[in-house]
Amino acid sequence: MRIIAYCFSGTGNTKRVLEALAKELHRLGHEVDIFPLREDCTPPPPNGYRTILVCYPVHAFNTPTPMLRFLKGLPRAYQYTSVYLLRTSGEPLNFNRAAGITPKRILKGKGYHVKGEFRYVMPYNIIFRHSDGMAVRMLRAAERRLPADARLIAAGKGTLDRVGPVSRLVSFVLRIEHVAMPFIGRRFRVSEACIGCGLCASSCPQGNIRMEASGPKFGGNCVSCMSCAFRCPKDAIRISLLDGWRVNGEYSFEGDPASDAEICRYCHKSYVRYFHSIEDNAQETEQT
Repeated sequence: MRIIAYCFSGTGNTKRVLEALAKELHRLGHEVDIFPLREDCTPPPPNGYRTILVCYPVHAFNTPTPMLRFLKGLPRAYQYTSVYLLRTSGEPLNFNRAAGITPKRILKGKGYHVKGEFRYVMPYNIIFRHSDGMAVRMLRAAERRLPADARLIAAGKGTLDRVGPVSRLVSFVLRIEHVAMPFIGRRFRVSEACIGCGLCASSCPQGNIRMEASGPKFGGNCVSCMSCAFRCPKDAIRISLLDGWRVNGEYSFEGDPASDAEICRYCHKSYVRYFHSIEDNAQETEQT
């Protein structure tokens, strides 16, 4: 079976999980063609594919604008086509389930069959910086879940998230991000530490940054993916009203995973439950 995957990934966490899932599917005899969502390239339509993966990070308990725009532009399904949603978020809160509401509505309206949703926790690129140990444990937890998830996709099975009224309300209120970020993004600036390397412009999936003699200039197409601030080698980018939440520098996914005692205090119990549920289930599976 050939599978097509559409992926929006600002700082690479979602792409990393998708690539690991693709390896698991390859072991099962399936091929996955991955296409990133960027302003400078147009992914092909899913003609001839019977299974689609829609992959994106959760932004403020919602789906990022580029993915919504892409899904709205998809042609109607011309045959029975299964779709799976793969999402990453910085915390294992149930509010993140609401990020599947709009994509499911769009896809079902076009005749696609949304069969399942998969959610994985990966380190923040805004709000605060996780430790590298936390990043390692997050990735390892995802990797331990992926074989079972790959088997579900290969078998055409899956489950859909149930979203409660409170999660729906919180998600609805925070959709203001979609309207606000083009204005906030215009006010991004660089400090004197900027060396004009252009990495921010080349890595921006929205093509929102252009390099001028005086340095990078930010346009009105920002969607808060934070690739620019996160990847800046000099931590020179200031993200306007959100600068107190700025996270800079790639995570290391090597080394020892964080122990329970080393898990951050923020949402501590939720992280512990998330890790233990995956690790315990994987251990039981390995023993049978």
